[in-house]
Amino acid sequence: MTAFLALVRKDLLLFLSDRRALLINLLLPILMAAFFGYLFGGSGKAEGGAIDVALVQMDRGEVGAKIAAALKADATLHVTEMDAAQARKAVGKGTQKAAIVIPAGFGEAAGSALFGAGQKPAIEVLYDPSQQAVLAMVKGMLTQHVMQVVSAEMFGGKTGKALTDKTMRQLDVSGATDPDSVALRDMLGSVNKYQQREQSTPAAGAAMEPVAAGGLSMPFTTSDKEVSSGTLAHGYNGYAHSFAGMGVQFLLFLGIDMGIGILLARQSGIWNRLLAAPVTLTTVLLARATSAALISFTLLCVMFAVAVAVFGVRITNLAGFVGVALCFALLTASFGLLIAAFGKTPEAARGIAIFATLIMVMLGGAWVPSFMFPQWVQQVTLAMPTRWAVDGLDAMTWRGLGLDAAAMAMAVQLGFALLFATLAIVKFRRDQR
Repeated sequence: MTAFLALVRKDLLLFLSDRRALLINLLLPILMAAFFGYLFGGSGKAEGGAIDVALVQMDRGEVGAKIAAALKADATLHVTEMDAAQARKAVGKGTQKAAIVIPAGFGEAAGSALFGAGQKPAIEVLYDPSQQAVLAMVKGMLTQHVMQVVSAEMFGGKTGKALTDKTMRQLDVSGATDPDSVALRDMLGSVNKYQQREQSTPAAGAAMEPVAAGGLSMPFTTSDKEVSSGTLAHGYNGYAHSFAGMGVQFLLFLGIDMGIGILLARQSGIWNRLLAAPVTLTTVLLARATSAALISFTLLCVMFAVAVAVFGVRITNLAGFVGVALCFALLTASFGLLIAAFGKTPEAARGIAIFATLIMVMLGGAWVPSFMFPQWVQQVTLAMPTRWAVDGLDAMTWRGLGLDAAAMAMAVQLGFALLFATLAIVKFRRDQR
């Protein structure tokens, strides 16, 4: 036991003596977590930026002007008027996420199409192929504004009155007798009476002026409420997830360094001289793993202490958090042993280990939430220990879940840690023979 403690103490002193490495292992993940947390909404108080959209206005009529005004008034859009060539160039360069092209005569054509008496005009939407989500948002907002403006104009504006009269005259001249045309004629007659009433109704205390109808609008609103299992007075904090993700990533990098350190010791002959001392191979490996686990656990706790003190992250279940953090620290240590056992050279092992770590971190949801993956990929991520580590830390912070959620994450991580450690010890003993 004395030799074991001495080996652990030696590793801890060596790590603490390298202040530059200590600063990098602690400061870099905090900076990265702060950056990603800010991008993903921070503490919930940050406002999202408006979408840059170019507007090519070719319709100089009243309807076109009202549509342009509605788009510019939308807080989620930052609209800049351009000509067609400028808009196409801006979208191609990525300075504008999309461009809306309203063709000439759109208002009149859309009014006719609203009553089924004309062909539907097309609004061209140019978009950056890397902004598929933006395209759907822009088309949704465009549909809302166009429908409201066109319907308002058709039921209460001068353009709508003129189009209604024109369509009714065409139906009278054609003498259509089919049921659809007769129904359309009756409907337009009712619309015409409504238009006349709207345009002749005086506003209270004002002169006789036309009163524009409000137009068709969305028949519902949504009431958005955050839901979590815990009592979170301040709502969702994006920094909680980013610190979990970056903490997991950089601690695995620390495990890689530990494994590479063993490979370097084996390469230089120091490892053989260490094993020549009156200590067993298992004692040396467990001592190295224990020191790595203690360092990893301490670093993760310090990271989250900064998250709590500076970024308002709340740890809702301290016991569960400590358990998940400790189990991941053991997983990190066993991962380092696995790299040392199966690595041929430090250079080759480092490249393969970094690649494997990045894959685990990506699929574990450390960079982006795992629900954004295709369904089959989400199932694959359940086989990744990083998925359980990130989910466990999330559960103990912003989700506010109980110890049962922590227990599942701890059990899976301990299972992987035991597997990695067993494989590493068996390989080391085989190589020692």
